[in-house]
Amino acid sequence: MSNEYNLASSEYHSLIATSKKLFHSISKHLNVQTAYVTRRGDDAMTVLSSYNEKEEIIPEGYSVKYGDTYCRLIIMNENNEMHKLNLAEDAITKELEVTSQLGVKGFLGVTLRDLQGDVFGTLCVMDKEEKNFCQSDIEYLQSMADILSYIVDLDQTKFNMNYLSVPIIPITEGIACLSIQGVIDEIRAEKIINTVLEYGSSHDTVYFIIDLSGLLILDGVFPTVFINLVKSLKIMGIESILTGITPDLAIHEKESGQLSQLPIVKVRNLESALKYIGFHLTETPTH
Repeated sequence: MSNEYNLASSEYHSLIATSKKLFHSISKHLNVQTAYVTRRGDDAMTVLSSYNEKEEIIPEGYSVKYGDTYCRLIIMNENNEMHKLNLAEDAITKELEVTSQLGVKGFLGVTLRDLQGDVFGTLCVMDKEEKNFCQSDIEYLQSMADILSYIVDLDQTKFNMNYLSVPIIPITEGIACLSIQGVIDEIRAEKIINTVLEYGSSHDTVYFIIDLSGLLILDGVFPTVFINLVKSLKIMGIESILTGITPDLAIHEKESGQLSQLPIVKVRNLESALKYIGFHLTETPTH
């Protein structure tokens, strides 16, 4: 499985999950065995998610050089689609190596774009039997691609937010502050852990002040990422100081006792955290 697939699968989590839910309906409506979504990379097309009703024809992570793909023909087509009764008998597709590898005949694919109109990849279906796709079939698959376009945009927005959502503020040498805002999901939690630990190691951090004043708790579940983070930092020899405990967090802590079990100092605000460390701001006189 390619590294490109591993990266994309984490970045486009919602697209993969949504497409999997649509594939069964698409397969039934078009009477095909296989449906899949690809992403166009720098020089290859990679299958992000796939559905194979009986036997696996297209596995997830399957990657083909761009010039050797059906996807290239779809994207280059002025109608942004390609349909073939039999790939093995078509003058162009029968020459592609992938045709003999897959052993399929009927094929229909449409271009998948994001909401800005940029090509993301393709949405395709195929079958080992000949398939005569009509115009309504093409329009149906294009409508499914339009739905997925919104999910692509959602994932891209979410990824960009996650990329910027580990705000580490350097205070001074050996001291840094992590200020958390909003909801922490599984993907963001992993990024927080990786980013903070990497920062702590590369910057010789001694103290990490974790500010939870902007954290939102959904369904009464406190994100365990902070418990794992504190324990991981302690193993690295970095002391954590917790601040910004809101009334909602305090009520939750009273019921769960999760934070009380951690070997961590808790203070009211950033100023108190700095005083605990022994850090003092000195005003420079002006002349």
